[in-house]
Amino acid sequence: MAEAGSRWEAPAASAAASAQSDGATAAGGETAAAPELAAVAAAAARIRENVARVIVGKDAVVEHTIVALLSEGHILLDDVPGLGKTVLAKSFARSLGLGFRRIQFTPDLTPADVTGSNIYNQATGAFEFRPGPLLAQLVLADEINRASPRTQSALLEAMEERQLTVDGETRHMERPFLVIATQNPVELEGTFPLPEAQLDRFLLRLRIGYPSAEEEDDILARFERAQPLDALEPVVEAGALRDLSRAVEQVQVHERVRGYIVDLVRATREEDSFELGASPRASLGLLRASRALAAIRGRGYVLPDDVQEMARVVLPHRLLLGAQSRLRSRTSADVLEAIIRGVPVPVES
Repeated sequence: MAEAGSRWEAPAASAAASAQSDGATAAGGETAAAPELAAVAAAAARIRENVARVIVGKDAVVEHTIVALLSEGHILLDDVPGLGKTVLAKSFARSLGLGFRRIQFTPDLTPADVTGSNIYNQATGAFEFRPGPLLAQLVLADEINRASPRTQSALLEAMEERQLTVDGETRHMERPFLVIATQNPVELEGTFPLPEAQLDRFLLRLRIGYPSAEEEDDILARFERAQPLDALEPVVEAGALRDLSRAVEQVQVHERVRGYIVDLVRATREEDSFELGASPRASLGLLRASRALAAIRGRGYVLPDDVQEMARVVLPHRLLLGAQSRLRSRTSADVLEAIIRGVPVPVES
């Protein structure tokens, strides 16, 4: 495992850093982040603190949601009802001043209900576009697996291209644009499992999980007389979020760390337990997410630890287990954990 004080700057970044004064090195041996990256860490801290006024004890989930925002990726929340998935989405929308819409996916939902449609206006004698709830900045697609595959596919163009096409006319989504989809992994009767092509569009799959006894007591105390969500104010502007996303691109990835990402992803393709390994889109997603995590934590370079942490939420939902593994009650996450333990971790030279 890489040490917290390791210097994993890419070679080009190291050469540039050596030309600077000795004062460019932070305490503990870490290279001081550029001002833009320092702004990323500061903004992430404000968002975490604001969301924590509502969401109790789920620091990792909150941090990973910030990673998705800065990486311009989407999130699949795979968990049972009542754990705060909707509240999490609303808390982020309020903290960032984003336009928020919730879509309740049901079997009778049509693609036009999601994207919008052209309606004939008798007064003007012309068709007018009535936008659907997908034309928002943060969209909560609740119980996405209850809608038909045709309706599910209405999200694909918007998620991948940040645009949607209705009756031949293309409309671009306002950025930032984030889809948080939820599905219940237990109650599967009457659902349509998400196809692999759509799962691959989600950067992260997260689980909130049940709170501890102390956390649940804190939840009851907070919500006993008030609704903390109503008091949330934006702490980062939507326009600033776009600048922060661009700043993340300054995070350096050493060639050995980049090679580690390749080794992990290729190992999933060579693993006999999987019928389907991770795609190149997964490799790119793991790279983007690792850079965002490093920036959030105040570093200008990616550690192998960052890659491992993000691999656990970027890769499992993209992996298809074989029949024998499913019969042995193994999960994609179980097999991936063994892969992470088995792939050699690069060391600093």
